[in-house]
Amino acid sequence: MRDLVVAATARLAGAGIASPRVDAELLVAHVLGVPRGRLLLADPPDAAQREALDALVARRAAREPLQHLLGSAVLGPVEVAVGPGVFVPRPETETLLAWALAQPAGVVVDLCTGTGALALAIAHERPDAAVHAVEVDPAALTWADRNLAGSGVVLHAADVTAPGVLAELDGTVDLVVANPPYVPTGVAVPPEVDADPAGAVFAGPDGLAVIRPLAALAHRLLRPGGAVGVEHDDAHPAAVREVLDGAGFAEVRTLGDLAGRPRVAVGRRA
Repeated sequence: MRDLVVAATARLAGAGIASPRVDAELLVAHVLGVPRGRLLLADPPDAAQREALDALVARRAAREPLQHLLGSAVLGPVEVAVGPGVFVPRPETETLLAWALAQPAGVVVDLCTGTGALALAIAHERPDAAVHAVEVDPAALTWADRNLAGSGVVLHAADVTAPGVLAELDGTVDLVVANPPYVPTGVAVPPEVDADPAGAVFAGPDGLAVIRPLAALAHRLLRPGGAVGVEHDDAHPAAVREVLDGAGFAEVRTLGDLAGRPRVAVGRRA
C-alpha cells in the first residue's frame, strides 16, 4: 500500500501538483472505498483497482481537479457532489463559513451558491435558521438542487445582478454571504480553476462586476444590524471594502484566509 502511495505521489509531484501526497492518498482511498485515515489497514488492491487507480492518477497529473475525480468536495461539516459545470468549493471559503457561523442569524441568504455547499454547511450547523440560496447558472442549479435536497434550504433560480431579486425578503434577512465570481478577466489561473465554469470565476476587467450589484442587493435584503460577508480576490481587499462602504455598510473590515491572505470583506447594515 505504501508503494502505491509513493508511486502515485511521485507521479503527481512530477506534474506540478501542489499537494501530491495528500492527493495520492485520497485517490488510493477512493479506489479502495476506505477513509483516508484507514488506508494502511485496507486490503491490497486487486488488478481492476490498480487499473482504476492508474487511470485516476493520470487524469490528476493532467490537472483534472481532484474533486471531479472523487466526485465530491468538503466545506466545513458537509460534503457535496461536484463535477463539470459547477464551481468547486475550496478551502479559502472556510474563512467565510467560520465568520458566518459566529453571527446571530435567523434568516440567511447565500448568493451565488454554486454547489450549495456554503448554504448547506450553514443549515447543518444552524438547523433553526431559515436559509435561502440563489444561483443563476442552469448547470450549477442542477448540482445545488441535488446537494440541497432534504436540507430545508430554499433554492432560488435568480440573477443576483438583476433588480428586484428576492424582493419578498427585503429588510428581513439577518445574514448575507456570498462567494461570487471575482477574478479579473484575462488573469491566468491554475488548470484546476480553468476547469470551473468561466462565469463562476471571472467578473469583468477588475473582478468586481458581480460584487458591486451584489453589495447593493445585500444591503436591501438585510435588516438594520444585519451582516454581510463576501469572499473576494486577495489582490483587491481595499477595493471591495470601498464597494461595501459605498453600498451603505458600516464596520467594514477584511478577514484573512487559512493562508493569511486577505480573502473576505464583512460589514454591517447601519
